[in-house]
Order: sequence, then structure tokens, then C-alpha cells
Amino acid sequence: MSTVLVSLSSFGAAEVGRHGQLWYAQLAKSAGADSVEVRGEMLRDAATELPALAGLASVYSSPEGLWAEGGWLDSAALGRGIAAATTLGAKRLKMSIGDFRASSHGSLWGLKVQLSETRIELLIENDQTVSAGSLPALMTFFNAAESAGISLGMTFDMGNWHYVGECPIEAAKALGKRVRYVHCKGVQRLPAKWVAVPLAESAAPWRALFRVLPADVPRAIEYPLMGDDLLAVAREQIAFVRAL
Repeated sequence: MSTVLVSLSSFGAAEVGRHGQLWYAQLAKSAGADSVEVRGEMLRDAATELPALAGLASVYSSPEGLWAEGGWLDSAALGRGIAAATTLGAKRLKMSIGDFRASSHGSLWGLKVQLSETRIELLIENDQTVSAGSLPALMTFFNAAESAGISLGMTFDMGNWHYVGECPIEAAKALGKRVRYVHCKGVQRLPAKWVAVPLAESAAPWRALFRVLPADVPRAIEYPLMGDDLLAVAREQIAFVRAL
């Protein structure tokens, strides 16, 4: 059976803002989650929240991109992510590539040096932008990183491919060997946008996608967990994802 995490964003920004990530991390663990993913964008006071969450999280999600606008390596953002993951006791840091472009290739050596100085594993996520979440952008980045002697794993977000108009199954075939962690996310199309939904309600062929993705990597719930009995809802969804 799979290792199952809950991304704390699943509980909604407003609710997490009201109760804090520690409250929801404890709820997720009580519901049977193996661990949680702490979200940097939802921290109210990192200096107190991160130490309080220590031991509960195995992934820290940074809202910052590795390359800042203009294509320069944001080593400070990477440093903040590594520091947060270290405080949490999390082994993995999740980031997007940001504004990586042709002019950025020369700065890959800086990334290699910075990663050589930490035991935190950096995982690259496909986000909801064409520049950092499309298959061509990610293939270009991973190939450039390999050429620079940097071997990076990936967080594969099942739902985000739809936001950039791409096929998740084709992406999984191209990137599957790099996948170390899967964000489980169903999607439905509204008139103006895609929205995240539970897998069972998804309009996408998620079962076929799981057959292409590695079966032995951790999976995180990253779709809305809502209901009057939130513990029961979380317990049901964790069991559902674990059994896939």
C-alpha cells in the first residue's frame, strides 16, 4: 500500500488561516496520514509555526520559484526553502523552476553547489504556468540540469497539466523515471477555469494515469477536504488513496 500524505492546502486557505497548519497536521495524522506537506504560503508566523510542526511533515512546499523573473537563480529563495525544511525535519523541499530560460543555464553550477551543501532533497513540481509547468519547459530544464551534473527528482502534480493544456499521461510517460512524489488531484472544467476536485469526481482519466506513474512513491492528497465531520472525510480519502 502507498505512503499517503496530506498537503495542508487541501483544507482551504481560509480555514488553515483560522486554525493554523499545526491543527490540521494533527487532524491529518489522526485520520491516518503517514505525514503532511507544510505549505510556505500558508504560514502565519514561520518562526513559531515551523518549530511547532517539527516531526509531523516530510515535505516543505515553497511558494517561490528557483529562478526569479529575468532568469537569475534565486539562491536566497532556495536557501529559505532548505532552512524551512530543515527546521521541520522534512527530508524534501518542493519548488517550481520559476523563470528558467536560455540565459539561466550558466547559473546551474550555483544550484549544484548549493544542493551539495544540504541533505534536503529538492523535488521540482510542474506548476500551473506554461513557463514552469509545461512538458517542453520541464524537459528543457531537466536536460540542462543533467548536463550540468545535477540529477533531480520530480513532484508530479496530476491536475496541473490541464491548466497548461497538456496531457498528464503523455507527461507521465516522458517524466515518469524522475517522479519521486505524486500530488493526487482531480480536475473539473468550469466555464472560465479548471478547479481541483477529489479523484472520484475528476473529469480526467486518473486511473489510467496511475498505471503509468511509479507505484512505489509517496502520494499526497491535494484536493479539497471539506465536510461537517472533517476527520471522517479525511480518513475516508486517505484510505481511498492508500488503496489505489
